[in-house]
Amino acid sequence: MKSKSTNYITLEFLSRSTNEGFARGAVACFAAQLDPTLEELGDIKTAVSEAVTNAIVHAYPDQLGKIVIKARILEQNVLELTVRDWGRGIPDVDKARQPLYTTGGEERSGMGFTIMESFMDRLTVRSEEGKGTRVTMRRRIQPRQPVQ
Repeated sequence: MKSKSTNYITLEFLSRSTNEGFARGAVACFAAQLDPTLEELGDIKTAVSEAVTNAIVHAYPDQLGKIVIKARILEQNVLELTVRDWGRGIPDVDKARQPLYTTGGEERSGMGFTIMESFMDRLTVRSEEGKGTRVTMRRRIQPRQPVQ
């Protein structure tokens, strides 16, 4: 079932590590319209950082490529984020989602998907070797009560 969005943005950028901060900030600004707490906003920014860093490091290890983020506001205060690349893809998504598994060398923790999953309500990863990866995350932002 496809959810109807009340607002959305699409960002496209090169897989340069300097663009991770841009993506993080842009998504945080967009999410601000839902009036998240600082903790909720921090969780969203961390999940975006992990998804974008995965695309930069794993999808395009030896070249620059395109990354697209789509952010949508859905009914019931749900923020949906999709991070897409057209890189080398993930041969075994289930294995890649296991904590501590990495193909990025010793300097990588292998916790990216685990972190995304812990900070978001839902995480879906679709990938095809040689065609890229699409990571979709959702987080419901609790409406806050007005101060009386």
